[in-house]
Amino acid sequence: MRGLLNHRLFPALAMSAVIVLLPLVLPSAYYYRVAALVFVFALAAVGLNLLMGFAGQVSLGHAGFMGIGAYAVAIGPTHLNLPSWLAFVGGAGLSALVAFAVGRPILRLKGHYLAVATLGFGLLLAIAFSNEARFTGGPDGMAVSRFAVFGLSVRGAQAWYWITAASFLIGAVLALNLIESPTGRALRAIHDSEVAARVLGVDIARMKLAVFVVSAVYASVAGSYFAFLNGHITPDVSGFLRSIELVAMVVLGGLGSVAGSLVGAALLVMLPQTLTSLHDYEHMALGLIIMAVMIFLRAGIVPTLARALGRA
Repeated sequence: MRGLLNHRLFPALAMSAVIVLLPLVLPSAYYYRVAALVFVFALAAVGLNLLMGFAGQVSLGHAGFMGIGAYAVAIGPTHLNLPSWLAFVGGAGLSALVAFAVGRPILRLKGHYLAVATLGFGLLLAIAFSNEARFTGGPDGMAVSRFAVFGLSVRGAQAWYWITAASFLIGAVLALNLIESPTGRALRAIHDSEVAARVLGVDIARMKLAVFVVSAVYASVAGSYFAFLNGHITPDVSGFLRSIELVAMVVLGGLGSVAGSLVGAALLVMLPQTLTSLHDYEHMALGLIIMAVMIFLRAGIVPTLARALGRA
């Protein structure tokens, strides 16, 4: 039993069980939609966790890549007459290219300088999406065509539940395998000490850039799903608050924990839904809950609980 718990894919198996069993307690399409949103943001959080939790690089503008993916599936079919699936793939490819181009200079920075640089990148994208009204609809946003493959369009919250859940699981398994690969060990070495990693022969610049590109693709795919799920997109998808929300999901769930990304996303997506009855005090209650989690579960929810169960 202990061997199974320690297997690198055990978190994926546990999350698979949750995904399969969850529909048994979901009473309506509304709850399917909320669950799909959880998986969308969890996918973006997994990518950001690779960057922050394993490589130790802070990004405060990661929602910008969500914006690229979201607007790709909106602009592609509307202005370029591209099939929605091709726009989806193109958005991920464009995000990878942008991350490669932007990552080479800004990843030379460290600490708060890196954080400010990524923040500036995210703000630039949000401004561009707001000002280019001819293509993006400006601050009011634009409609998004239904996702279709070979003439079959995806409809309904239940369909999106399974699509986003499957995509999250694929992303989680890929991340877990990456973590246990030589590349993952190199990333952890960079996180612990760049000087020591360089002495051991790790190409630090190349590794940082690689994980930055991978995390950007995760965010882009999540952004495309978010656009398809809502049927409408605005520049808020790439805004500063969205980037902070992604960072909060990673930190609350647990840095360096793939399962923690899901837990953090679930917490920040579902809590506002459950606190609406508090009306004017909703944001105050949400802030107090987040503060309490960080005070009493400093390593994040999943790592703290895992250590507690290990000692039991």
